[in-house]
Amino acid sequence: MRRFWIWRALKIALFVALGLLLFGFLTQHLWNWLMPSIFGLKRVTFRQALGLVVLSKILLGGIHKHSPGRSEWKRRMEERWGQMSPEERERLRSRLKQRCASASGFAWNPPEPWVRPEPDQETRQDESLL
Repeated sequence: MRRFWIWRALKIALFVALGLLLFGFLTQHLWNWLMPSIFGLKRVTFRQALGLVVLSKILLGGIHKHSPGRSEWKRRMEERWGQMSPEERERLRSRLKQRCASASGFAWNPPEPWVRPEPDQETRQDESLL
């Protein structure tokens, strides 16, 4: 049993190292190909590219453990949904629609498209002078 865990840890470490090497290599070459010519920035080394990969993971992906917490939440919500009557489900749907619409500023009934008004007689005469 202990050998299994050691083998598994070595495989995970190998895949993490290969992933870092691959993403570092890609980041370095993409940066050195695009950024100096587009923005006039300096070229980066492989170590700097690895730093960019780690920084982007922290800023964009976050650092979190992959726990079953999300699936637990989903299971509890499915149980609650199953215990609701059709009227309660519809009421929940409408509340969620209202909440999402107010939070995002998205209008569920968008306004009519803008139509250019017809110019009045004076404007037409002015255009004929041009």
